Parts: sequence; C-alpha cells; structure tokens
Amino acid sequence: MPSRGTPRELLVVDGYNVIYKSSRYLARMDETSGGDPFEQARDLLVADVAAYAKGRYEPVIVFDAAGNVSPERPDLSKAGVRLVFSPAGESADTVIERLVTEARLAPHAVTVVTSDRTIRATVGGVPVTRVSSDVLVADVNALAAEYSRENDARQTQHMRLEDRIDPAAREKLWKILRG
Repeated sequence: MPSRGTPRELLVVDGYNVIYKSSRYLARMDETSGGDPFEQARDLLVADVAAYAKGRYEPVIVFDAAGNVSPERPDLSKAGVRLVFSPAGESADTVIERLVTEARLAPHAVTVVTSDRTIRATVGGVPVTRVSSDVLVADVNALAAEYSRENDARQTQHMRLEDRIDPAAREKLWKILRG
C-alpha cells in the first residue's frame, strides 16, 4: 500500500470491454426500459472497481460514448471512481491511450485493464502494467464471494441469542441451566 504523499497507481479500466466480458455485468443490462440499457451494468462495475482499487489505485473507468443513448456526458466521479465518457467523434481507446501517455510522462505508474489487443499493444512499456479484462472480472468475482462469505458469517453470528447477551449474564444463565 502506498504511503501518504506517494501518489497511488493509476488504474484505467476499459469499461465496456470489461462489461462485455462478464455475465455479472451483462445480467444487469436492460434493453427493455427505454432508457440507457447500460446504466445498471455501469453502476455495478463502478462499485466493483471502487472495492478493487481501495487504497491501492486511483481508478478511472473509460466508456465509449458513441453508441450511448445520451452521448454528451461530462466526466464525473462515483464512489471515488472517475468516470470518463469519450467525447463525440473520439473512441474510448483514444481516451485510454491519452490517459496512459499523460501518466507515463508524469511519470506515474499505471495499470490498464482491457482485453482489446490494439490498446494492449499501444500502451505497453514501463511504468505501464497491462491486465486482461478477464483477470479483473475474476478478481472482482473473488472479492464478491469473499464479501458474501464474511457477510453471511456476520449475519449468522448476530442471529444467535448467545452472542447478543452480555458475557457475565450468559455465564449466570449457563450456571442456572446446569444447576
């Protein structure tokens, strides 16, 4: 984990590339609502990237706005994740390449998450780490499973009456029951 004052590594995620790599996100797509079919999938990806990046990365998710219902979107942040929608006439690939080039010139360590071969070929080199979308999806699925296990354990623990009674009172009750 970086120390205070040390900039966190930039994490640049190719948003739709990751969404299309996972049933976790595709299940959240809704083409029947008449609105933006990607909204729920993007929100889940943002939450997952925020959890994945926590404390280690400065996360940015880049989306290609060309095919969106509302392509004119400002850059914004949600859950500590910066969201960038490519401007009209520019691809997400170009935005990702620009972000990586800026980070490299800083110099600032950067990890790029995409399975797009063209992006992977053009953004390689020190201090850039390339990670496939499948790896991020697997890591996020592992985090979600771990969270679910821990949450289930906490729920079970709080459901037992024994765990909710003051230890001294619990000991007195056990003495009465045994006595």
